[in-house]
Amino acid sequence: MNKLSPQLRQPVQPKDWTAGIERPQTLLDHVVEDPDPLVDLSHRPVVSARQFDRAKTMQLCRLAALYETTPALIQLPLTGKILISAFYEPSTRTRLSFESAWHRLGGDVMSITDPASTGIAKGESLEDVAEMFNNYGDLVVLRDSSNEAVYEMLEALRIPIINGGNGTDEHPTQALTDLYALFKWRPDLMGEQVPEERKVRMGIIGVPNRMRTVRSLLLFLSLFAPAFKEVVIISESDTNFDDGQREELEEAGLKLRVTPKLDTELPELDVIYINSIAWVGDSYVKLGERLRLSADSALKDGAIILHPLARGEELATDLDQTEHNWYFAQARGAVFIRMALLTTLTQRIHQVMDTPE
Repeated sequence: MNKLSPQLRQPVQPKDWTAGIERPQTLLDHVVEDPDPLVDLSHRPVVSARQFDRAKTMQLCRLAALYETTPALIQLPLTGKILISAFYEPSTRTRLSFESAWHRLGGDVMSITDPASTGIAKGESLEDVAEMFNNYGDLVVLRDSSNEAVYEMLEALRIPIINGGNGTDEHPTQALTDLYALFKWRPDLMGEQVPEERKVRMGIIGVPNRMRTVRSLLLFLSLFAPAFKEVVIISESDTNFDDGQREELEEAGLKLRVTPKLDTELPELDVIYINSIAWVGDSYVKLGERLRLSADSALKDGAIILHPLARGEELATDLDQTEHNWYFAQARGAVFIRMALLTTLTQRIHQVMDTPE
């Protein structure tokens, strides 16, 4: 007789110690509901972090927290709506979280995961594909390894499109996911004035001009510049910013510093965001592979680690069971922040928020 392993005799236990409704409930209580900024987003494309301001970002995080603290929705605002999930570049979390979000809101999904299965393989232009999408769905999420693809498709679309990651350019909804995790950890960081003793020092292990996640995240962080003592870019690259990129962020009030020295910075960092993958053309490159985190790293007590995932050797699994692990919470929250955004873009927020007639 085969014996069951000890793991099979136990109930499934969540790895994510930050799971639960207490933290999203605290965020929900921290932000006063105001639907007006979200109404302004209705039926708009979302291709860049630059389209958001503080109010829109905070209300999206609040709506995400509302969804996360609501086990079952009384109304399904996207019933009868169809999402076209067009992922022409590999994805797990972004694609599945968008599709999960749409299904949880009551909608249906048409998914494309290989451009070779579409007319693009025959030479069809993205503009013509967009014309077809207009007739088949109510919203498109596009991921493409080209920086330009989302903008080319935008020209012909009459339905909203969301940039699910375009080359090395941007990934705005990943950055919203990152902020949602950050604000669940510390809702007071959303304040217009943050006391000096409550400000945080954040380290970003990555290359801002080659990683779309980092580029979008920095733009969002600049909206909440008063919350940060400084943002330290930890990179071994000789060129970290495009022309004007750093100046734009600093003009918005973000205090930036660049260093290649990870070990000397870690003990002073409250938040560490780490990524190592940059998409280039039809493939990816790993950057800063020597910059790694593990349970042996000199992490500050109470510091949290964020990572957009998928991870490689830069983030050791021995951190998973520590207080520093916020990257699983980050991935879980992606569903709720995308639920908030999708409800907004499809003009259905009146079903979940009190909006004026």
